[in-house]
Amino acid sequence: MSGEEEENAAELKIGDEFLKAKCLMNCEVSLILEHKFEQLQQMSDDPRNQISQVFEKSLQYVKRFSRYKNPDAVKQVREILSRYQLTEFELCVLGNLCPETVEEAIAMVPSIKAKGRVHDDDAIDKMLNDLALIKKFE
Repeated sequence: MSGEEEENAAELKIGDEFLKAKCLMNCEVSLILEHKFEQLQQMSDDPRNQISQVFEKSLQYVKRFSRYKNPDAVKQVREILSRYQLTEFELCVLGNLCPETVEEAIAMVPSIKAKGRVHDDDAIDKMLNDLALIKKFE
């Protein structure tokens, strides 16, 4: 992204390096860190010797703010959101914040209604309903 152009997440002006990057939702990071935590505990009699405070705080944070806890639900969320041709950034914002209405989704991720995108209100509503069903049956 050129130095003259201002970044604006609402318009997906977040820089090429971020548009191409693989983003993870908090629930996905939580699963990864929990797995690593279990590995570290198995490798040492005293897991505190190998687990940094930053790691522990990061794990606490993603556990607290993860909307989905079940690994199958986490996988389903990514699969559902991937069907809507969202960017990684949009997918993760919606997966992390779990808007309940079309208006909330558009307010959180205005780019989903940008000109030229295929997301009409009905498609966004269906996407949100699919996510709500996962949460309900988790």
